Amino acid sequence: MQIQANRKGEALVVRLMGELDHHSAKQAITELDSFIEHTDCKEVCFDLKGLTMMDSSGIGVLLGRYKKLTARGMKASLCQPNRTIDRVLQLSGLYQIMRKVG
Repeated sequence: MQIQANRKGEALVVRLMGELDHHSAKQAITELDSFIEHTDCKEVCFDLKGLTMMDSSGIGVLLGRYKKLTARGMKASLCQPNRTIDRVLQLSGLYQIMRKVG
């Protein structure tokens, strides 16, 4: 799992690449929380274009970051999931609470 973050205007775009599963969840939480704690952006967009696999642990990672962001008065969105990841997000109900972009 690799994670990169870049600021685009008022949003922090966090690119997730590789597999977001129970093996990488702890690392992802640590890195994502660090980005969230050190930004003054109003929104975090999770760019999922490079994500090749996600299991229930990955859903938990995203849901936990959503809760952390909303507690700080920030918005969260999901960007560019591939067909497989998009289906996982639909079935999990994450699109009911996080906006899909692109």
